[in-house]
Amino acid sequence: MKKKIIKACIMVSVAAITAIAFAFDWPQEAPSTDAFFSYFAQLRGGAFETSLIFRDNATVTATETGDIAAIITEHTNDMGWFDSTLGNAVILVHDDDFSTVYGNIDEESINPDLFYGTTVEVGTELGVSGNSGWQNGQSCLEFQVLDLKSEASINPRNLMPHMRNELPLEIGKVTVRNEEGTSWDLANTRIIPSGRYSIYHARQSVAVPYKTKIALNGASIETISYDRIKAENGELCIYGNSSYSCNEVYPDEDRQLLGVLQLPKGKNTLTITIQDITGFEKQASYTLDIY
Repeated sequence: MKKKIIKACIMVSVAAITAIAFAFDWPQEAPSTDAFFSYFAQLRGGAFETSLIFRDNATVTATETGDIAAIITEHTNDMGWFDSTLGNAVILVHDDDFSTVYGNIDEESINPDLFYGTTVEVGTELGVSGNSGWQNGQSCLEFQVLDLKSEASINPRNLMPHMRNELPLEIGKVTVRNEEGTSWDLANTRIIPSGRYSIYHARQSVAVPYKTKIALNGASIETISYDRIKAENGELCIYGNSSYSCNEVYPDEDRQLLGVLQLPKGKNTLTITIQDITGFEKQASYTLDIY
């Protein structure tokens, strides 16, 4: 267990993983639709968000039985390497090499019965969310799930009961960009040259699709899933047919990558689908004349 505890602490500053079937309870009372300040894989500070950040100030509880790997506070003198953007934090390690991180906790509220190596049961109170970390003064929990074996960061919502309602997804303005960097707005033109294209839509400020899909003439070309973020060559990536860095997924503040495909000459139907975590989909199709 000692090796697991040390590894869990190191992994907190590494964002990266693989989808799994391992159920957690919510770390706060089961949330409503608008309970999140920021979602996993959302653009945050020019990088992928690797946490799920709750909106409300509330009691924080253990999502699953586990051992205390670390309790980080402003007064923890021997943990100077720790990523301080999480503020005061409690870190647990669980069976199957998973770790949960509960950041941005009010220091005075941290359960005094918690110590390094202590086993806590699911539902044990850890503290109350505070504003000790980077949250623009908001008192909200920053929650992470790490897969220590795969050295990756998992979308926490994959492991928790689904909410009653999801934020509605919308397909924003769709643009295509070729390898030379020329872009076309499909609302204004449908006649473009053949070639390899990156497909984007105008991203929403909060809601993030769990999956994006593109198809050409009814044939599926690519699905990008926001279930995991993994580090490759020093960059955090999400996955479709290949790995995509944050700069590729979010080339600017306004656009989000939907997929990449080759457009052949002739009349082609491009179909775009976005899907939330419950499987609900929205779809749009565009008939293109490719020369």
